[in-house]
Amino acid sequence: MRIAIAGAGGRMGRMLIEAVLNHPDMTLTVALDRAGSDQVGQDAGAFLGRDTGVAITGDLQALAGADCLIDFTRPEGTLDHLRACVRHGVKAVIGTTGFDEAGRAEIAKAAESIAIVFAPNMSVGVNATLRLLDMAARILNSGYDVEVFEAHHNKKVDAPSGTALKMGETIAQAWGVDLPDVATWTRHGETGVREPGTIGFSVVRGGDIVGDHTVYFCGIGERIEITHRSTSRATYAQGSLRAAAFLRDKTQGLFDMQKVLGL
Repeated sequence: MRIAIAGAGGRMGRMLIEAVLNHPDMTLTVALDRAGSDQVGQDAGAFLGRDTGVAITGDLQALAGADCLIDFTRPEGTLDHLRACVRHGVKAVIGTTGFDEAGRAEIAKAAESIAIVFAPNMSVGVNATLRLLDMAARILNSGYDVEVFEAHHNKKVDAPSGTALKMGETIAQAWGVDLPDVATWTRHGETGVREPGTIGFSVVRGGDIVGDHTVYFCGIGERIEITHRSTSRATYAQGSLRAAAFLRDKTQGLFDMQKVLGL
């Protein structure tokens, strides 16, 4: 597969480039960064000391030469890239978080024309954790207070993380309710006693934390904790390549990592 990487000059973009270069069945064809970036014009493998022959570009027309785009940038940038993918018939793997409802709707609309994997976390371990949370929520559906804790580096701009929201949505779905109806996003001052059946969220931003997530099911006399910790972005990159490979024979449709992994 001919792979395009968005955000090629960033930390995640570089991790994705390295993963593609080391993959036996994928070829780095396009490396995108925002127009005006000082990375534009440089070889995409320069940070590895490798000459790939692929120069980083801000020209979305370059996507015409790719089979699939992998994008972990920002919502506004991802949607621009997605529109170009639709124009050129390029599949997309989207790991960007922080979309509003309009953004999500645009992704769903694009999936009527091209094949898309859209997931807040591409990690195989995180998606296994989501299955565990579904199971736990169905068993612990009364008498337990649920808290979703997440911690990320100080450069992350959206909160709670897309993964934390997905965890909350998974639990709410298992309970047969909508997350916005039961979520507690902030606590400050005189909050009163906790409402049964709510899901609380706690957020830490600091240092270079790659990503920690813990869901607490707090009962009387016991507490169950389900935790996933990322120590490297490599897990997201490898999951993204699995998602791209999954799309190889797909022409349209919207998929998540649970589908990619056969869960």
